[in-house]
Order: sequence, then structure tokens, then C-alpha cells
Amino acid sequence: MSLQPSSGAKIPPLTVRVARASNPRGTTAMWIRDRLDGLWSDVDFAAWYPRDGRPGLSPAQLATVCVLQYAMNLSDRQAAEAVRCRIDFKYALGLELEDPGFHHSVLSDFRDRLAEGDRADRLLGLALTRIRRAGLLKGRVTQRTDSTHVLSAARELTRLELVTEAVRAALEEVARQAPELLDDLVTAEWATRYGRPVRLCSQPSHPVARLEQAGNDARELLHHLDTHFPGGTVLPQAKVLRAILVQHFLVDAKGRFRPRTKRDGQPPSRVRITSPYETEARCTMRGDTRWNGYLVHVTETCDDKHVNLITDVATVVSSADSQALPGIHARLRRLRLLPGKHLVDGGYTSVAGMDSAARLHRVDLIGPLAPNTSPQHRARDGFGRDNFIIDFDRREVTCPNGQVSGNWQDLPVAAPTKVTVRFDARQCGRCPEQAKCTPGPFRSLYFPARHLHELQAKNRADQQDTDWRRLYARRSGAEGTIEEFADGHHGRRCRYRGRAKTHVQHILTALAINVERLSLQEPANSPYRPRPPTAFQQYLDARDLPRPLWWRQGK
Repeated sequence: MSLQPSSGAKIPPLTVRVARASNPRGTTAMWIRDRLDGLWSDVDFAAWYPRDGRPGLSPAQLATVCVLQYAMNLSDRQAAEAVRCRIDFKYALGLELEDPGFHHSVLSDFRDRLAEGDRADRLLGLALTRIRRAGLLKGRVTQRTDSTHVLSAARELTRLELVTEAVRAALEEVARQAPELLDDLVTAEWATRYGRPVRLCSQPSHPVARLEQAGNDARELLHHLDTHFPGGTVLPQAKVLRAILVQHFLVDAKGRFRPRTKRDGQPPSRVRITSPYETEARCTMRGDTRWNGYLVHVTETCDDKHVNLITDVATVVSSADSQALPGIHARLRRLRLLPGKHLVDGGYTSVAGMDSAARLHRVDLIGPLAPNTSPQHRARDGFGRDNFIIDFDRREVTCPNGQVSGNWQDLPVAAPTKVTVRFDARQCGRCPEQAKCTPGPFRSLYFPARHLHELQAKNRADQQDTDWRRLYARRSGAEGTIEEFADGHHGRRCRYRGRAKTHVQHILTALAINVERLSLQEPANSPYRPRPPTAFQQYLDARDLPRPLWWRQGK
């Protein structure tokens, strides 16, 4: 399928006349065409299609339909129907009123193409570039980032259900690719066990015996496939079945093939497969929240002079929040949308991360660092690290009792930004306040290198400043965006399987939120005027008494 950009370049006059007559104030779809002349053009997608082949539909039109689909929470069938029936959709796409549109399956094919590589991120970048050229977005403004969990599209399975369903999925794949291979393997018992999707009650009968039987069947199936495909192509579901078998079974010292127990050790959740159909999703627990799926990081602007817009979305397998920051800054740098100040919560902050953001991107990472967790600090009794005097020039540390330790060691290359200092046991042994300092015979201190130590001290001092707290209070607005993202646009649950297509879902959701926010703003020539203050509000203003301002006043 080749790309031949032509359709939608100009809106037909009849479509313009009917759309303006029926929607004099415009709609979200019409705003995209009026203010931005569309979010993208067909030329932007030229690299996605081959040069020859059957002409395809306009990718710019399909991308616009996808954004409007997510803005209005439509299914593929409903979105295709809106293209056929809604005048504002035809206006946004530049179609004739009698244009029949396209089949709904085209949207699924376009999302598959969008899920390849980093195309979803580039789609967001194209839209942000168009919005920035329209004067609605600027770089080096304050931004904030927060994350939330996303539930996998696959249902959560017990270990018995997981192994049994993995065997059934592999059999289904073999039956599609080479059904003749199953003639010597599948029996009536196999048909009973794997003839339909696995649905077990909360307390199935003989679970251990059934798990062993499923494991032996999986082992036999894999051996059968290895015999017929020696060194050849490995079927994807067979590969998944092999990984699940390794994670949940073993051959013990007596040569028995049996399920793993807690005593044998089981793989950690960061690598354990939870579904044969959703191999990238992971089971994670943070605080009291436990879920099976992914983690999405949403970054948005929070500048008082402009509309808050989402500038980056990262869909990752559940991991520490701080690991997502380098990728966020790298993508924003490519778009020339790096923030001047980046507001984050404590999950993103670290001394090394703050230093790296400042050095590489000139970004001031603002957020609380982890507090001192030493036993003395927790008990609010004794001498913590803050009570020691660190002299970086002399490479010495003086304890509160006046003892000086020169046993200064930089940790190896694995942690070059850490320093350890140890006081000798003879120094601590004759100290009258040893019990308040250390429970052992000597005291050791660990602290970051000089520039990181100064940055850490500055951050903890800034947290006590009123101006810092007022600035950091703006970070809480990210919670509202997360709520809009997760609940307002059904982003909490994956619509599709796989991290790549889930990321496409999140990118389209972010674009939909941006378009909605921008289209709801009153234009410069709008007759709307803010509501005048009431008599009591005028009384408060006359006496310089603070009062909350109405949000549409823009103050």
C-alpha cells in the first residue's frame, strides 16, 4: 500500500457552508482545522509507506479520526460512523458531504502501523510542533510529571490457569500453522483439557495433580515440536510456553520434573510472565495498590499564561519512577520543549538525577529528596550524619565529640559518586557518647561526593522555604490530569494487548486531552466577559482581604 497525498488538502465549499450553518460556534473537530489547519499532513507520514503499491487512505485523516475517537471515547465502528454521518468530522477531514468514509477495520490497521518503532512518539511530536507554531505552546516553561498504573487487557491467571492456557495457546498456533503435526500427539484427554479457554473456580479440584499434568503435557508438546523443527523457526507461542515452563517447573536432584515451590525459589515479578497473550505485562505492587499491567508517566506544562498541555507520555513496564526521567528529558529535548523547572514527586528525585538533569539539559528538577533514614534520625535521638562536620578539602570528617577521621575512601567505579569514612574502633571506644552514635564498635559514614552533597543540603534547605513550597504546590495539579487521563478517557485499562499498542492508546489519549483543552478556550475576539465581582467580593477587595478568583478570569 503506497501513499499518495491528495485528499483533504482543501475543504469543499459545500461542506464549509453546511458545517458553519449547523455549528456556528464550532466544535472540537472544526477547531482542529480552523486553528491549526490540521494536526499533520500526509507528507509527515511519507516514510511509513512504500513508494509503490495500491493507493491507501490518507494517513493524516486516519490519525485525526483516531484523536477525535479518543476525545469522544468512541469505538472503531462508532468512529467510522461519525466520519460518514457527522458534518464536523467531514469538515475536519476535508471531505465532501456525500463521502461514504471507510470501513472501521482500517483504524485497527493504522494503529498497528503506528505501533512500530517510535512512530507514536513522533506522532505526538508532530502535533506539538504544529501547536507550538500556532503560538499555543512554548519551551522552557514549568512542567510537571506524575505516573499511574494501567491494567493489562488480559485477565489475571492463577499458576494452574497460566500453564494450562499456555499449552492451549501453543496448540492453537500449531493447529493454524501445521495441523498435521498434531495427529500423533493430541488424544481425547488432550481435547478435554485444552479444547476450550481455561476458566477455573476459586478452589479447583486436585490443583497440584492438574498442574503436574499440564506441565508434562507442555514438556511433551515442546519435545514434539523440537523433533519436527530441529533448529528451525520457533513458533511464538511455543517460545512463550517454554519460558513459562522454565519459570514454574524444574527437574530436582532425583530427576523428577515437578512444579516449583517457594523453597525452590520463583522468578521475581519483574520477569515473570502473567499471561501467554500479554507477555510484557508484569504484576507490581506499590503501597497498597497491586496490579498486573504497566505504568504510564504523563508530563504536562503548568504555565499560568498558557493552557496546560501534555508534552510527553511514557508507557513502561513497572519500574522505579526515577528511571523514566532520562527518557522524558531526551524526548523533550528533541522537540525543543525542555522545561526550565520540572516539578516531580519524591519517587522521581535523587541527588544524581538532579545533577544529571541540570548538567545535560539545564533543567531544574524540583521535588523532595528522600529524608534521612538513619536509626538516629528516625529515633530523634543520637548523632546522625548531619551532626558530623565534613571537610572535603582536607578529606576529613569530625564527629560531634571532636574526633577526626582521615580514613576517607571513594567507592569503586560502580558508585563513583559515593564516599565512605570510617572512624577507628579506638576513637569510638573511649567516647562517652558512643551509645548515641553507633551500636557497634566503630562508626562509618556514607555520603555523596562534594557537588552532590551540596546539592542535597540545598534541596533540604529549600524545602523549608515558603517560595519553594508555593512553587512545588503546582505539582499537585498533575493529579487532576492523571484523573482525566485514567477515568475521563478510560486510560486505566488497556484496550489492546502489548506494550507498543498500549503506548499508542496513551499517545492518542494525550492528543485528545490537548485538543479538548485548546478548543475550549475562548478566542481573543470572543464576546464572553468574566462575571463581575459580587457586592461582598467588592467589599473584600476594598479592604485588601484575600478571596479565591474565578478560574475563567485568567488570574
